[in-house]
Parts: sequence; C-alpha cells; structure tokens
Amino acid sequence: MSSKSKRKEKQEVRWGRVAIAAGLFIGVVLLTAFLLSLLFPEPEDLKDGAPEYAEKILLTKNEYSRPGTALTKVNDVVIHYVANPGTSAKANRNYFENLRQSADNPDGVKASAHFIVGLDGEVIQCIPLTEIAYANYPRNEDTVSIEVCHPDESGKFSEDTYRAVVTLTADLLKKYGLTEENVIRHYDVSGKLCPKYYVEHEDAWQKLREDVREKLLRGE
Repeated sequence: MSSKSKRKEKQEVRWGRVAIAAGLFIGVVLLTAFLLSLLFPEPEDLKDGAPEYAEKILLTKNEYSRPGTALTKVNDVVIHYVANPGTSAKANRNYFENLRQSADNPDGVKASAHFIVGLDGEVIQCIPLTEIAYANYPRNEDTVSIEVCHPDESGKFSEDTYRAVVTLTADLLKKYGLTEENVIRHYDVSGKLCPKYYVEHEDAWQKLREDVREKLLRGE
C-alpha cells in the first residue's frame, strides 16, 4: 500500500472516530435533557395555554384569592373593571395577593381574576387557566375573568387598554372555541354595576363585542 493510501486510510479512521465521538456527545446531551425534564418538569401552571404576551405573576395558592380548584370547562369570558381609578395592573394584582394576609384582609374577602389589563395595555396573569378565580360568583366554575384598569371614575377604558382587552378576549375565545356571544359583563352574571361604563353605555358594550368579533374573523 502506498504512503498516500495509508495517509488517506488514517484520515478516514480519524474522521470516523470524530463522527462517533460527536454522535455520542449529542446522544448524551439529549439523554441528559430528557432526564432533566423528567426530574424537573415544567410546572402545570406555567403551560396552561395563556397568551404569551401575558406576564405571569401568579398568585400564591391560598383560600382567599387562589384556591387551586380545577377549572374544568369555560362557557364565557367575563369583563370587569377594577373600580379603583388610576391604579395599575400590578397594584391590583398585589391587592389580590395580599388578601391571604389576615392583617390586610380582616373581613376574609375572597377576590381574584385570571387576568388584569393595565392602563397602558399591559396584561398580567394572576391565575392559571386550569384553575378558577374568585370573580364571577356564582359562575366561578365555568368562566374566565378579566379585570380592567381605568383612568377615571367613569370606568371607561383608555385606548391602549381597550385594544388589549379586545385582543386578550379574542385570544381566549379562540382557545375555547367560543364566539363574541360568550363575552359577558360581571353585570350579566350578578347584576353588579361592573364594568361601570359598559353597563351604563350599552352601545359601547356592543361595540366592544363587535370589535372582538372582528378580531376573531381576521384571525389575528
């Protein structure tokens, strides 16, 4: 065998060894990733199918705002207003969180929502979509709730907030196979003046539902 052939043979052997080593390395990496996923699975409350733009700041499980009760079906999406003009989504989320502290909740109030839409259109998720929220009694068991911030006493949503509410609502309807007919107000559940502006102005409420319908039809 010529020296050239020997060099070629050695080169092929070396490349063969490199290929085997690379294959073994990739196999080890994949196996390690698989074992880690078994040991440290993604928490169920972090993969509930909520829109990616919603910032998850989930409430601590407690009897006053996040009981952990399973939400097994969704028939309607319910719109609320926070009734505290000028407050942020984060502040309202923290209010729900603090209900678990007896010093902050001497009357044992139970309240929460799945989502809060803020004054600038930001969206915070407080409760996983696999669990009920304390917002729509007596229909907590079959509804998803959206609390909405507002700049003044009228309860009318700002433009940024309104757009975010329409988008979030449409995305939730799409997730559950519902239509704009399944978008209701807290008022429609309990008779409470909530969301105030959209109870007092029926035309504005119907426009919101129409905008949700258009969003669904466009498939955005």
